[in-house]
Amino acid sequence: MGCFRLGKPDEGELRSRSIERKLRKEREEYSGTHRLLLLGAGESGKSTIVKQMRILHIDGFSAEEKRQKVQDIRRNVRDAILSITGAMSGLNPPIELGDPGNSDSLEFMHSSASRPDFDYPPEFFRHTQALWSDSGVQAAYERANDFLDKVTEVGRDDYEPSEQDILRCRVLTSGIFETKFTVDKVNFHMFDVGGQRDERRKWIQCFNDVTAIIFVAACSSYNMVLREDPSQNRLKESLELFQSIWTNRYLRSISVILFLNKQDLLTEKILAGKFHLEDYFPAYADYQLQPSDANGSLHREEPTVVRAKCFIRDQFLKISSVDQPSQHNCYPHFTCAVDTENIRRVFKDCRDIIQRMHLRKYELI
Repeated sequence: MGCFRLGKPDEGELRSRSIERKLRKEREEYSGTHRLLLLGAGESGKSTIVKQMRILHIDGFSAEEKRQKVQDIRRNVRDAILSITGAMSGLNPPIELGDPGNSDSLEFMHSSASRPDFDYPPEFFRHTQALWSDSGVQAAYERANDFLDKVTEVGRDDYEPSEQDILRCRVLTSGIFETKFTVDKVNFHMFDVGGQRDERRKWIQCFNDVTAIIFVAACSSYNMVLREDPSQNRLKESLELFQSIWTNRYLRSISVILFLNKQDLLTEKILAGKFHLEDYFPAYADYQLQPSDANGSLHREEPTVVRAKCFIRDQFLKISSVDQPSQHNCYPHFTCAVDTENIRRVFKDCRDIIQRMHLRKYELI
């Protein structure tokens, strides 16, 4: 007659069951998580998109995080005023200070404030305010600067950055940063990788098991050059980078959500008429809008702006339309990364696309 053990499971069996339950839960969480990889050239607005996810889907920024941003914002102020005043003599024709009495402020900036160990004493903000109010400096720049416009506030000891200040604060991204958030009980992991050329070798570390790529392009950079290579146009660099990603053999089954970013700055440049798009992209001279663009959702915008933004969009779509596998699609969106409502609306539209990609990836559809 057989023997049956009716007692409780031993300790080893209980531990084994616990481990199995934990592994099963981790597998379920992993397969239920949407992994989004943010790619794009440097200064395209990728990190600003991540900040918006924190504002929209996490708890924003704590008082301590805001305090830590003060030094970065003050560094942005210094870099901006040094850049503007440093370029004045190189303009054609050169621009001089409107008030010669501000020459002491200019000397302070370029002798003291340019030091790496500069600690932003009160006189820095007084000199910055004097220079930013100077008619010559204003003529050299010709548009507002968010931090220079509020330099007195930024210089106060009790200054606390607003969410908009943090969104507009520029800090070079180096390395790989992961942000986790949940929307309607769906988990998202967003990976932000530095976009400068020497950072891109790290990208391949993030390619494994990605749900979708969000490629961010700064459309307003059509007349600018790279910091790391003054011979290369920024928008052309972005197009070349997009092509290298689109044709990468490791990414052939992954779709790309294209954020055509900095639409606010593009609009300003096009309407100002100072930098003509056709001077940098000759094909623009003969570009014709499609009726669907002219009469569609963009019909309320200035026609010259619509033509410019659609031309830039079509340069990217021209790349994505070549050799396009069934699971390798491009979904373009016009974005302004510092506009929280714009990003809220665009990301809501993208969530359905991302969900379909995720289900297809795990062969659920």
